[in-house]
Amino acid sequence: MNPSSYASLPERFFARVPPTQVEAPGLIKLNRALASDLNLDLSALDAPALAQLFSGNVLPRGIVPIAMVYAGHQFGHFVAQLGDGRAILIGEMRDREGVLRDIQLKGSGRTPYSRSGDGRAALGPILREYLVSEAMHALGIPATRSLAAVSTGESVQRETTQPGAILTRVAASHVRVGTFEYFAARGDVAGVKILADYVIERHYPQCAAQGNSPYLALLQQVVSRQAALIARWMNVGFIHGVMNTDNMAVSGETIDFGPCAFMDTFDPATVYSSIDERGRYAYANQPNAALWNLARFAETLLPLIDADTQRAIASATEAIATFETLFNDDWLDGMRRKLGLSTSEPEDRRLAEDLLKAMHRSQADFTLTFRALCAAAGGPQGDEPVRGHFVNAGDYDEWAQRWRARVSREAISPAARAESMQQTNPAYIPRNHRVEQVIVAAVERGDFAPFEEFSQVLAAPYTERAAFAGYANPPQPEERVLQTFCGT
Repeated sequence: MNPSSYASLPERFFARVPPTQVEAPGLIKLNRALASDLNLDLSALDAPALAQLFSGNVLPRGIVPIAMVYAGHQFGHFVAQLGDGRAILIGEMRDREGVLRDIQLKGSGRTPYSRSGDGRAALGPILREYLVSEAMHALGIPATRSLAAVSTGESVQRETTQPGAILTRVAASHVRVGTFEYFAARGDVAGVKILADYVIERHYPQCAAQGNSPYLALLQQVVSRQAALIARWMNVGFIHGVMNTDNMAVSGETIDFGPCAFMDTFDPATVYSSIDERGRYAYANQPNAALWNLARFAETLLPLIDADTQRAIASATEAIATFETLFNDDWLDGMRRKLGLSTSEPEDRRLAEDLLKAMHRSQADFTLTFRALCAAAGGPQGDEPVRGHFVNAGDYDEWAQRWRARVSREAISPAARAESMQQTNPAYIPRNHRVEQVIVAAVERGDFAPFEEFSQVLAAPYTERAAFAGYANPPQPEERVLQTFCGT
């Protein structure tokens, strides 16, 4: 592991701070597959030594741990200074593909940016982030990943006293829209330029070749990445829950899995986050929330895009305006794959939207409906399982006639279509009630077996296995989780 390249930036970008020592760290889980991807050889370390390493009690030689400073719009309200209040960036590594990856400890103690917080993390939110971030990766959605989880042997005080834990998080980087906002809010144009140059070199080197407009090219790239990311969220029914600008990574990865959730019954207005009282970040609002955040990012880059403010605004506005088309195209491409369509026709969008409307009217489960369609792709004999998800089966029957007329115009065989759809429509997602069951078992009984098994299930979401069949089921009425919490 090497020191973070971010630590080579000027001192005003971060604070040097070591992780706080913990009393009795214990290894909960090491993601050995990810460690291998990072070329990280840990074979010589036993569980106690790994716990010491991933708790931050012992750091590799030469490491310069830092906490990054940033600002952010939180539910639309600007906070001029936030920063890593309970996370410490300890270094970086290149993975097998040559991509530089940050290694960060989350829940590792107070930093200068903790404000009134204790800098710690409770076990429940750490397990949630581990499960959901790794599930996102297995689903093919760009996301930060979880390398290890350790217990601290100490308690943290939230609404109740809870066991503490630390997550080792791996990310393409931890630079956020809010990082740019921090310097822009202080009129530190030089700081914005240093940050933009760092991001270009690390994530978008092609922008450096754009002559006099590398920063406009940067904006265009970030807009494109975010459009694709949000479309993928929507295609699997994922709800981030807290899409503040400090939770939007400019790399295009999903970051900060606080009150996130996957919906069960399809409803565009679904909100799980306990702090999103007005539904600002509801499922259907996520594209608009991303666009709003991107506009804030564009504002920070204006002095770099053009010395003439009006020309800069015009160029940035044009770049931001591409988001809607990019998102809609990405979303529709994803929906075509979910419906087994390999070609494009003008009515495809309406076909997809009408299915979602029928699912909403009939209270159909989002994931199970699309998974059942895989079998229905073989012919009408496979319709019954899909019909069973609709309160009014006629809603499905009417739509299915149009769908079959559409797929009949494609060259692919029904069997090949069904197989393709099975690689797009997951059988398993981290359903809220299952995540809660894992957390309860670990927190209340010290039982990590459910966490381990659920991790195995989510690592292969497109492969149905008889032993794990129950994990595909939606919650019973008494199991429904209606609110999720940040855990801070």
